[in-house]
Amino acid sequence: MRLVFAGTPAVAVPALDAIAASRHELLAVLTRPDAPAGRGRHLVRSPAGAWAHERGIEVLTPGRPRDPEFLARLAELDPDCVPVVAYGALVPPGALEIPRYGWINLHFSLLPAWRGAAPVQHAVLHGDEVTGASVFRLEAGLDTGPVFGTLTEPIRPTDTAGDLLERLAHAGARLLVEVLDGIEAGVLAAVPQPVEGVSLAPKITVEDVQVRWTEPAFGVDRRIRAGTPAPGAWTTFRGERVKLGPVTPTGGGSSLKPGEIAVGRGGVLVGTGTGAVALGEVRAAGKKPMPADAWARGVRPEPGEAFA
Repeated sequence: MRLVFAGTPAVAVPALDAIAASRHELLAVLTRPDAPAGRGRHLVRSPAGAWAHERGIEVLTPGRPRDPEFLARLAELDPDCVPVVAYGALVPPGALEIPRYGWINLHFSLLPAWRGAAPVQHAVLHGDEVTGASVFRLEAGLDTGPVFGTLTEPIRPTDTAGDLLERLAHAGARLLVEVLDGIEAGVLAAVPQPVEGVSLAPKITVEDVQVRWTEPAFGVDRRIRAGTPAPGAWTTFRGERVKLGPVTPTGGGSSLKPGEIAVGRGGVLVGTGTGAVALGEVRAAGKKPMPADAWARGVRPEPGEAFA
């Protein structure tokens, strides 16, 4: 099939690689416009856009996918299908109607669970044991379209959102190509999503990943892993924000109060609502990440001192 791919972040690149290695023809890549990044706030092309540019493939960067110039160019390209992975903008009906087989989206959950922008982070945050990926046809609703195929993926006890998303991106890329093959061969039919089991996964904010030390240890662990690598779980120490990497629940009870810090042979322990967790990596404001024991040697927490 003749394809225009729609995607923006690095998680879309495995699907681009899989499509490039398939028998399908990639006409262009639709991605979000260049955005400022880094300390200098220089404009930077998206990972999907950079992938296409390096290979001499046309890059489309409309401010909005309803822009008349973009719609005209998409119609000129006349793709059979537009596969989508984390494009990052709502697609209007006028664009959905252009390709013969529609827009086919790879979403990183087992729909109808975790519809929305952050399905992997919410799966980790809520303690799901299994998640997966779904390939479905885009329609006007939020991730409501009929599904062509799914895969499942266990969530490991130490998985961060980044770990899990990387596995799903590669497995999902293979699933996406299989679905495109099946659509072209006329052997796949999309099945409506169940009306039961719907859950929503809105974007995770910085406030969502502030550590709440009164939560049980497993809740603290999940919140930090869900915020890793982005937007980054955090707490405050002596009035300054400190980012935290994944922690390890110690099991059993603890005499430490929620947020209270204790440094010893067992590492740097922090109290929670049920027990202690051992800190892993700590990143103080304006500094590089460092092991928790190195951070503690530098700040020397007083007895009874706590994260807020």
